[in-house]
Amino acid sequence: MSETAERQYVAFAGPERIATGELVDVAAAVRRALDAEPTLQPLIFDAETGEQTDVDLRGSEADVRARLAPVPPAPRSPGRPKLGVVAREVTLLPRHWEWLASQPGSASVTLRKLVDAARKAGDGANRVRLAQEAAYRFMNTVAGNEAGFEEATRALFASDAERFSAITEAWPIDVRAEARRMAEDAFAVGDAS
Repeated sequence: MSETAERQYVAFAGPERIATGELVDVAAAVRRALDAEPTLQPLIFDAETGEQTDVDLRGSEADVRARLAPVPPAPRSPGRPKLGVVAREVTLLPRHWEWLASQPGSASVTLRKLVDAARKAGDGANRVRLAQEAAYRFMNTVAGNEAGFEEATRALFASDAERFSAITEAWPIDVRAEARRMAEDAFAVGDAS
């Protein structure tokens, strides 16, 4: 499955959610919505990062689907393709190579262990930061004019879930639900340490 096929997207027209799912399906739903109501001004967001995604919606639904059809993967370079391992080049200083050579196992095994340890050590705080940024991107675009937007943003970056929930309660249902969904990990402060 390609990375594009795995990613989830969400489309809004004003305060209403049009669709959520894989990009090709969301874009097709947006095209259908535009066919029914040509004056709509839909926006499509990456459901994980909150980034707005531009999609060419010209033509029919079939045209949109054809443009977004998955592209066959390029031939893989040497590595262990069944495991998703792809050979890449790493540049290190001689002292780094010496240290790696003194470690049990291969340099690749040692590097993988170091990367995994670093990821575990920073995952909580990183997850909080990424959720804050994603929710903010979405909120800034869709809810920037909603009552309490600035206060909700402060609560988001302060990891104050209770205040964030209270402030966003008056927002349109779909906007509120999506902002809260994107912000969930921003309030996982206990997991960030």
